Amino acid sequence: METYIKPAIAAQTAAVFSVALILVYVAPFYLSSATRPSQTLSRDTPSVIRARIRAVTLSCIISVIAVSGLLIRNDISFPEAMHLLGWWPIGLAEVFRSLLLTAILFVGPLFERFAEGEWKDGNTIRRIYDSLNGWMGWRNYVAGPVTEEIIFRSAIIPLHLLANVSPGRIVFVAPLYFGIAHVHHFYEFRLTHPDTSVFIALFRSIFQFGFTTVFGWYATFVYLRTGSLLAVIIAHSFCNWCGLPRLWGRLEAMVQVQSMHGPVYVYRPLAMGWTVAYYLLLVGGAVGFYHRLWPLTESSHALASFSN
Repeated sequence: METYIKPAIAAQTAAVFSVALILVYVAPFYLSSATRPSQTLSRDTPSVIRARIRAVTLSCIISVIAVSGLLIRNDISFPEAMHLLGWWPIGLAEVFRSLLLTAILFVGPLFERFAEGEWKDGNTIRRIYDSLNGWMGWRNYVAGPVTEEIIFRSAIIPLHLLANVSPGRIVFVAPLYFGIAHVHHFYEFRLTHPDTSVFIALFRSIFQFGFTTVFGWYATFVYLRTGSLLAVIIAHSFCNWCGLPRLWGRLEAMVQVQSMHGPVYVYRPLAMGWTVAYYLLLVGGAVGFYHRLWPLTESSHALASFSN
């Protein structure tokens, strides 16, 4: 395994800078009453979301300027720095192939949405449009993926490449910063859900740390293989939209029924064939993902070379 730039800083220095970037990203949430979590103000409150988006946008600007300055200071040209940051080339082909690879992995959940009838009469497009018109949707599908990928891929990964950390180690280590940055949600959850037991809140945080770290492994691998920040942003947004796949239970669909007070919507189990097809596709998607991981992430703009 080898990287494409000469070592210029120590691995420990890269780690210290990475921790600093995490603090720059998370600390503003607690520095202002407009962004600070409280028992009376949820993180999903529109005013909190708007204030936090402004804060992390400023954090991203500061981080990109700082990292690009460090790269240029270590004799890396401006075009090379933009490449390491994933800004250029944009890599539209890489974006398409990475999205296709992610869709292969999520073919089961996509089928479930079809089985539930979400794709009927343009429901999916309407729901996406409605989500993006709300602050929660804007945070989950746009602001969150963009700012998180800028910090945890575009800023942190070049630091490790500058320290000549091997690509395999970067894939394993860099996402831990991504997972750790979500640990503060434990404090937020305990503050806004004081009646929930500490054990449940802790399990929730550990689970969140786990799946954010797993996604971080994938996003870091794609970023190193494609050199495209946009590719990992789109993949991140797509994963947020799909959510975690169902691992047990029977597929259900929402149907309209008549009640004494008029029509209401209830969930009804689908025929068993739909559920069997879903789990077959879930396994098939994982197998297809495994076989297409390397071919669909191959790019001439790669930031590092792996031995597969």
